[in-house]
Amino acid sequence: MAETDTEDAILAAHFAAARRMVGAMPAELEARILADAAQVQAGRTAPGPARSAGAGLMQQFLRVLGGWPAMGGLAAACAAGVWIGVAPPDFLPDPVGLMVQGDTDVNLLDSYALSSVLPEEG
Repeated sequence: MAETDTEDAILAAHFAAARRMVGAMPAELEARILADAAQVQAGRTAPGPARSAGAGLMQQFLRVLGGWPAMGGLAAACAAGVWIGVAPPDFLPDPVGLMVQGDTDVNLLDSYALSSVLPEEG
């Protein structure tokens, strides 16, 4: 504890001495700093107008397809395709029905013995 008190006293003395110092910057140093700042500011140019980032990916995609009217047509065609897939006309196979219906197993060799089907060598 005694060392801490001594160190605190030394620090307090140094801080008190620093507070008593009224240090003004030398005039030559201040003039050099201001001259350097003026030179740096003169070398900089004013920023130009902000440029746009350009067209995004979605805007480019829309432009290639023909804009929003074309996207409306694509959405309608997509909806029609989904509707035809879910409820197809009579002349098209029903994919939902094919997935839902069970498979039927047919055994063609049910009534025959395998030995009667295969020819004998002889």
